[in-house]
Amino acid sequence: MALPSAVRALHATAARVGAPRSVPRGAAPPLPATGKGGTRPVPPPVSPRGAAPAVDFGDPREAFRSKSSAELLRGLLVLGLCAVEPLVEHNRELLQLGRRVLGKALFERLMKMTFYGQFVAGEDQETIKPLIRRNRAFGVGAVLDYSVEEDLSPARAERQELASCTSAAEKEPGGAERREKQFRAHRGFGDRRDGVISARTYFYADEAKCDQHMETFLRCIDASGGSSEDGFSAIKLTALGRPQFLLQFSEVLVKWRRFFHQMAAEQGQGGRAALEMRLEVEKLQEALAKLGIATKAESQHWFTGENVGESGTVDLLDWNSLIDSRTKLSKLLVIPNIKTRQLEPLLSHFTEEEELQMKRMLQRMDVLAKRATETGVRLMVDAEQSYFQPAISRLTLEMQRRFNRERAVIFNTHQCYLREAYDNVSVDVELSRREGWHFGTKLVRGAYMEQERERAAKIGYEDPINPTYEKTNEMYHRCLDYVLEEIKHSRKANVMVATHNEDTVKFTLRRMMELGIHPSEKKVCFGQLLGMCDQITFPLGQAGFPVYKYVPYGPVDEVLPYLSRRAQENRGFMQRANQERDLLWREFKRRLFAGTIFSADP
Repeated sequence: MALPSAVRALHATAARVGAPRSVPRGAAPPLPATGKGGTRPVPPPVSPRGAAPAVDFGDPREAFRSKSSAELLRGLLVLGLCAVEPLVEHNRELLQLGRRVLGKALFERLMKMTFYGQFVAGEDQETIKPLIRRNRAFGVGAVLDYSVEEDLSPARAERQELASCTSAAEKEPGGAERREKQFRAHRGFGDRRDGVISARTYFYADEAKCDQHMETFLRCIDASGGSSEDGFSAIKLTALGRPQFLLQFSEVLVKWRRFFHQMAAEQGQGGRAALEMRLEVEKLQEALAKLGIATKAESQHWFTGENVGESGTVDLLDWNSLIDSRTKLSKLLVIPNIKTRQLEPLLSHFTEEEELQMKRMLQRMDVLAKRATETGVRLMVDAEQSYFQPAISRLTLEMQRRFNRERAVIFNTHQCYLREAYDNVSVDVELSRREGWHFGTKLVRGAYMEQERERAAKIGYEDPINPTYEKTNEMYHRCLDYVLEEIKHSRKANVMVATHNEDTVKFTLRRMMELGIHPSEKKVCFGQLLGMCDQITFPLGQAGFPVYKYVPYGPVDEVLPYLSRRAQENRGFMQRANQERDLLWREFKRRLFAGTIFSADP
């Protein structure tokens, strides 16, 4: 849903085609058989810059050219330990024990020689610069991420989460029953760190804490602008305000989209992809009148001018733009109720403080987007849980509409393990085409699968996650191919392929070549985590492809929660493949036998 005018006005004061393409729903061929409009694609033009260079992901010398021999040994040790199940299972307790036994100074030195040194760039903006400069010399950029998070106990995290996700109206008798299960806070799922292995988690304490997080993000943006060219800085919206607003706004967005799909089904269009659904205005007005939501005269002004698509039809993007002219943010949170036959507020009332908290979150986002624009840094908004994500994506989309007019400054994140990922990507791309701004996204598989599935099963709503890992892979390639096709046709779309999956990287390289997308255009970039998959990152960088390491930094003591999850993530990764350890060992042996193990230039 395009963000209504009240939010746009707030952003302004605190600081605004072609036929849509479609792929048969559920299809995800390795190479699409049809192009835009359903026609067979013509052979892609030869890039004027020549063919893209070949990339070899099996050459250990190229993969670890940037690494000293000591760093190779460290990688072998750390990644090997990450594959030992008992160590990983109890890593948090072992880290705490080591800190007590060794003392702060010795423990920090040991960590910098092992896990911290492998996965974290340094303690502050100055200490990370040597690593960033060295990576840049090998063609690898940086996505800076200040990875400090509060080390809360599970009980305290749950208390804070329940308090910050529950409105005053919900605390009244029967107040919570009006909300859908998925978008309510639930005891037992208050600690959002459970089952999450690769994402920082923020818990709301108060508005002053959110201001502190904003200042931290501002320093991170400045550090990115000062230490690397064309860099990224990552933020999370749950750090910038009370999550209650994200839950409420997400529920509103989902219900309005669901209502559109219901109207489409009544017009015989059920089961189609989101952008293929086109409602006839006359029939839609009759349905709204029949439901008692609006008379034909009242709804007449909704469907005039720019809100009416081709041939008197309304598609999902037109529908998303209908709710506007609301002067208070709380007025945005209205939903169509089929049973009562009227539009009604999501909650019975909002307090003045809740209204202010909503506004402050948007103001903080605005400050960060402006700073990113001023410093030439691209701002990457990380994805979060599915019950927050509709609001996060819509707020990010509104920033894109304002700040991506000349180039892609704001990047959204699309999670391809979600069943609705393709619809989300295609709708956002189509909106950018119609309005003429630069689309930017980071494609990920997703970090919350275990938690999402357990929550859906226990609370009782539809699992939002694809049923299998193979289906998620298909969805990832389908979404990626859609964006690559858009780049071919408009050159105004941008994508970061954030993956450790070598097959997905090879798929991307092949499609870039077929579509005539040259790496020097910098429309497609790749991303991996620091300390992982160097055999993918550095060959890409040295071949001239834009590639980035997700670079965490922060004091040793304060990034231990991050390091704990890195160990857990590597456990799963190392159980799936031993390629990286094998390449590390091969390169170490090569240097040993060549007599270059102590050479400054291996």
